[in-house]
Amino acid sequence: MTYCVAMCLKAGLVFAADSRTNAGVDQIATFRKLHKFVVPGERVIVMMTAGNLATTQSVLSLMRMRLNSRHPNLFTAHSLYDVAAIVGATGREVVSRDGGLSQGNVDFGSSFIIGGQIRGEPPRLFLVYPEGNFIECTPDTPYFQIGETKYGKPILDRVVDQDMPLDQAIKCALLSIDSTIRSNLSVGLPLDVLRYHRDSYTDEHHFNVDEHHQSFHALGEAWSQGLRNLFHTLPEMEW
Repeated sequence: MTYCVAMCLKAGLVFAADSRTNAGVDQIATFRKLHKFVVPGERVIVMMTAGNLATTQSVLSLMRMRLNSRHPNLFTAHSLYDVAAIVGATGREVVSRDGGLSQGNVDFGSSFIIGGQIRGEPPRLFLVYPEGNFIECTPDTPYFQIGETKYGKPILDRVVDQDMPLDQAIKCALLSIDSTIRSNLSVGLPLDVLRYHRDSYTDEHHFNVDEHHQSFHALGEAWSQGLRNLFHTLPEMEW
């Protein structure tokens, strides 16, 4: 399983993803789920993946192979909408090709979060479904999640809004992942975190959060302690 979250705010974009794909008593596998396609000064495209690992790897490989071809690709797309359409179409192509080989009840579906900025338009964020169709985030709901979403959603619903500064948004994303890690073994460290400032056209603010990252652990412990302290101050129920 996996958990990825991204936010589209007035100041820019925030992306955060874990890297665990399988978890069990004797099997834990790690694969990066945040991927970048960058033309410095012209475009930054970030893709996060969840679902069937073979499908997501094939989609990524095809898109990288086609960057310098005549196929519609991420370096020639005129807008993030076009990028989302390319990802959706490539996903359908891979599932159509590999799905015919299935000998069992195998789910080949994958979901993608696509975000970034292409010169000439503002930062944008899309969620691409396994069927290949997609939606764009709005000011009313300025974030998307894929993977194991339920544990990290409450803090996002209560805290995130479009005016939130990027550094605060990163803390919110990390707490969302921390809550998921605490409740689900299939999500785990290390994490990929990327902060994109509006109109910067660079991916230089890309961070790795592993088990030795003291600030991440301190953030999670402070959040847990704060919740416990707040719980004890809640008014008593009248029955």
